[in-house]
Amino acid sequence: MDHDTFWQIVDDARTRAGRGADDRGAEDDPLPDALTAVLVERLSPDEILAFAAVSDEVSTAAYAWPVWGAAYLIEGGCSDDGFMDFRDGLVLAGRDVFTRTVADPDSLAEHPVVVAMASDQGWFGFESLDSLVGDAWTKATGRDDEDYYEARDTAAPSAPAATGTGTGTDGSETPVGASTDPAGERWDFDDEDENRRRLPRLAALFA
Repeated sequence: MDHDTFWQIVDDARTRAGRGADDRGAEDDPLPDALTAVLVERLSPDEILAFAAVSDEVSTAAYAWPVWGAAYLIEGGCSDDGFMDFRDGLVLAGRDVFTRTVADPDSLAEHPVVVAMASDQGWFGFESLDSLVGDAWTKATGRDDEDYYEARDTAAPSAPAATGTGTGTDGSETPVGASTDPAGERWDFDDEDENRRRLPRLAALFA
């Protein structure tokens, strides 16, 4: 599956979800069910596995310190797991928002749900996109979650091993190495002056 097809599926699901396409914190969030339905209707089980693989590739494109800094400001702190959820939410926000955010994370200050989060409303992240794709695969095959993870791992290319450990923004140990270090320059997300310099609009929104 190419990236254009991947994004077309995400954007079509967003269209199906309608006005509720952006807020992952809504109790009746329509997007997960919409995406599951689109995957089952349009893709074979093997194609759903390919969608999962491309989803990992796309998420990796947002694995960067500036995006993590944006997530940290927006959520008032962001652990390693929290950043995974944030990037899943970023994927579900659609191709335009995703591409703009990777190029300029501070542009999220214009996103309506991020603006709402400054007033303790709404939520941007999503836990987890892989589980959602797994739901689609199990519906398409009649098999269970364990079978999905086995099939996904068998279909996915093996990633290069990481080397050593480092410290995440929440103090936890995380693997480091060429395949796992976030891109870009790291800084102390609790340094308000540095946040204002690097992410001025978000820093002002969440001051």
